[in-house]
Amino acid sequence: MAERGSDSRVDIVANHVSKSSEADLRSVLVTSVLNLDKLDTDLFRGTHHWVPRTKRLFGGQIVGQALVAAANSVSDHLYAHSLHCYFVRAGDPKVPVLYQVERTRDGRSFCVRSVKAIQRGQPILICQASFHMQQPSPLEHQFSMPSVPPPDTLLTIEELIQRYLSDPNLADNTRQGLNKILADEVPIEIKPVNPPDFYRRVAMEPKKLFWVRARGHIGPGDMKLHCCVAAYVSDYSFLGTALLPHPNHRAQFSASLDHAMWFHSTFRADEWMLYECESPWSGGSRGFVQGRLWRQDGVLAASCAQEGVIRVKTVSQSKL
Repeated sequence: MAERGSDSRVDIVANHVSKSSEADLRSVLVTSVLNLDKLDTDLFRGTHHWVPRTKRLFGGQIVGQALVAAANSVSDHLYAHSLHCYFVRAGDPKVPVLYQVERTRDGRSFCVRSVKAIQRGQPILICQASFHMQQPSPLEHQFSMPSVPPPDTLLTIEELIQRYLSDPNLADNTRQGLNKILADEVPIEIKPVNPPDFYRRVAMEPKKLFWVRARGHIGPGDMKLHCCVAAYVSDYSFLGTALLPHPNHRAQFSASLDHAMWFHSTFRADEWMLYECESPWSGGSRGFVQGRLWRQDGVLAASCAQEGVIRVKTVSQSKL
């Protein structure tokens, strides 16, 4: 089966890649991260692009790839509206991930898919995704988008780090840590609205706002694809929101336990969206975070929620 699958790519990604004429500008999220091998009916294989410094698989990648696999098993007129995932084992970046899709239910307006992400014969993620046929309704409302500066007036994470590195009095260990962040080949671009204090010297409210988009070009494409990219993006820097009120503690170990996402409106994941993150609670070595992704025109595109384990150690104040 592996040999046959080596030439077969998941339809929602492969169709988009073949239509793009801007090969050098394509988002790596489309050409690599979310571009699965189809091994058999409802069986796919994913490989890895970016691996965090934890040396474990990035949770957003597994969620995004699971949604790609699920989306490939539904009709073209059905779109993802929610997903619910449990991370049950740490992923090994040296081993490909198999995605096994179960067609749980096919209804007239809604259908459900169950996906197991498997390494070495054991599940590392269990995901259920629901798809529906878009229907108009007179019942519509949403919260108001926070009032923030537009993305073209803000600096990227990389530009902010370069500013810190220009300080001749910067401590060596801090400089090394910032250079490691710069060396990461993260396939998304971020512009913080309230830039983080990289030294973590003061307690902050457990909230953060940043503009985010996929690096490279995706184009209007298929909403299924943009939902898969948004699922990848939604896990980035999410759980860390729970640490903001605790400057005297550092995460010794952290990992996502579960992740849920709801898609509300159409959007493009390669255009700037505002990610509003907050942590209403932490305790028992766990943190709970919620998020909202807003389009630039103020439309609520998606909502997210996650709980994760966070084991910390007490640290002294950083010295510049």
